[in-house]
Amino acid sequence: MGRHSLPDQYGAGGSDPRPRTRRRTVAIATVLVLTAAGGTAAAVQSGLLSFGGSCQDDAVRLKLAASPDLAPALRAAAKRARDQNLTSDGRCVAMEVTAQDSYKLTDTLLAGRKTDVQVWVPDSELWIQRIAADTKATEVTPVGSFASSPVGVAMVPEAAKSLGWPQKSYDWIELVGATMQDDSLKLGAADPSRSATGLLALTQLSTGAAGIEGGDTQAAAMMKTLSQRTSDSDTQVLDTLPRDSSGTEQGNPKRNQALILSEQAAFAYNSAGDGEGLDLFYPKDGSPRLDYPFSLVDQPKLTTDESRAALRFMNYLRKPEQARLMEKYGFRTSADEVPQTLVTRAGGSKPQPYAQDALKPAAETALQEALGTWTITVQNARITTVVDASSSMSELVPGTSQSRMDVTKASLLQALATFTPEDEIGLWKFSTKLDGDKDYRVLVPTGRLGDSKDGGTQRDELTAAFSGLTPVPNGATGLYDTTLAAYKAATSSYADGKFNALVVLTDGVNQDPGSISRGTLISRLQQLTDPDRPVPLIMIAVGPDADRAEAQQIARSTGGTGQEVTDPSEIHEVILKAIVAAGAQGAG
Repeated sequence: MGRHSLPDQYGAGGSDPRPRTRRRTVAIATVLVLTAAGGTAAAVQSGLLSFGGSCQDDAVRLKLAASPDLAPALRAAAKRARDQNLTSDGRCVAMEVTAQDSYKLTDTLLAGRKTDVQVWVPDSELWIQRIAADTKATEVTPVGSFASSPVGVAMVPEAAKSLGWPQKSYDWIELVGATMQDDSLKLGAADPSRSATGLLALTQLSTGAAGIEGGDTQAAAMMKTLSQRTSDSDTQVLDTLPRDSSGTEQGNPKRNQALILSEQAAFAYNSAGDGEGLDLFYPKDGSPRLDYPFSLVDQPKLTTDESRAALRFMNYLRKPEQARLMEKYGFRTSADEVPQTLVTRAGGSKPQPYAQDALKPAAETALQEALGTWTITVQNARITTVVDASSSMSELVPGTSQSRMDVTKASLLQALATFTPEDEIGLWKFSTKLDGDKDYRVLVPTGRLGDSKDGGTQRDELTAAFSGLTPVPNGATGLYDTTLAAYKAATSSYADGKFNALVVLTDGVNQDPGSISRGTLISRLQQLTDPDRPVPLIMIAVGPDADRAEAQQIARSTGGTGQEVTDPSEIHEVILKAIVAAGAQGAG
């Protein structure tokens, strides 16, 4: 969205933009007044005078809501402004600063609910963009920025050392991937749906993945793993760090040795000295930055005095003295100069690329795509898997000594491992006449993986069922009747609040002469499909004998996708990719 601005230059650390001629006039006038008054009057930065603090009697009082990380610095600046009798048009500027999570105030403004806040400084403009995209939301007008903080990955020293800090650098994909290769190195983050830090890092991860083969699937797998270690806020994620010197706190799997954090958050943590200091990695493909946009809330309803006082305070924050105050709290105030003491206290060190130029802000579409992928990938799922058990599944995969079924089972078990205890998964197999006249048999009804069952869990039962899949001797492929029956079951047992889907894997075309036709199948699937209760069918054609075109045609009738794999070992990747694609299509 376009920025509304004063006729001066905004930006973190910018100099006072007012015309030289005006400053000279003000200086001359001030000297004359001071001389005439015998030094009893005080000049203020705006060029208007305040006598004996009398401006406080008629101060312009504003409520400012700030991101919790920035609130302490703004309180200090507001106190300093009061002590110095900062004025706007001869009236003192009195700012009452409160800390408020950016996502919470965003929700309030999106809903159009009333707020007593006149000024808002969230941690990122992405919240402003989200509000601007909704015509029913309360209007928010950004007018400048005076601070920033890059986002990186902070680690306890033992973990950082194991990854070669500070000499070795990584891009986002490599860095996040490295934290997932070792069970003793856990990565935590704030929830991207509630944290700008989390969403900016997630967007950078997605952007980086788009440039490599198989990157989308790799990024989705990382998101799935990361989702199990997210906290509601940046403050809460710091509470997940180990509390012993080893950085492991063995026996406590909830502890994270690495966190996606802003530089300022690492600075504040290290400055507090509450635990072992953190070391900070700055990804070599760039660190997105929190930009703290100073914004007016519902500007049309503000008085002229309120608007001018708010802008006066914003300009005050960009003065050199206040810039140094921001740096004292761990914020950057210049795009050109990075204080070494700030970086060092945050855990940065050469040759980490902490001084590289800021990344161009992510486009709104990129942010939404990343958040959409995150939501679909990590939300709890209800998925029924239907596996072809016809005799052709016993054929060997070229170049291996394993059958199609052997490789398929291994890939399905790998996919199963990516789901959480809250996900619901079930298993059917099909051929022809497996259960009387039915071409299918329900091996494990769809249920929550963490549920207890016969001395084990749903996951244990599924693991055994997947492992026990075998081709049916002389069995044909009863694809159409099975798909319809499974889709009926999936739609009738729809789970609200979860991503519902049906996954059908087949290595051939329908071979049951007594079944319904393809046209009838598609017609009935369309009748069962409900846009308000979507259950996309994901049909995966495995091997050279399967018909991908048919798989696509059948799946699309439900809003799903048809996929093809020549190597069954790729099934787990294709399932994840198809879930993301189907979910994104449904969200759109």
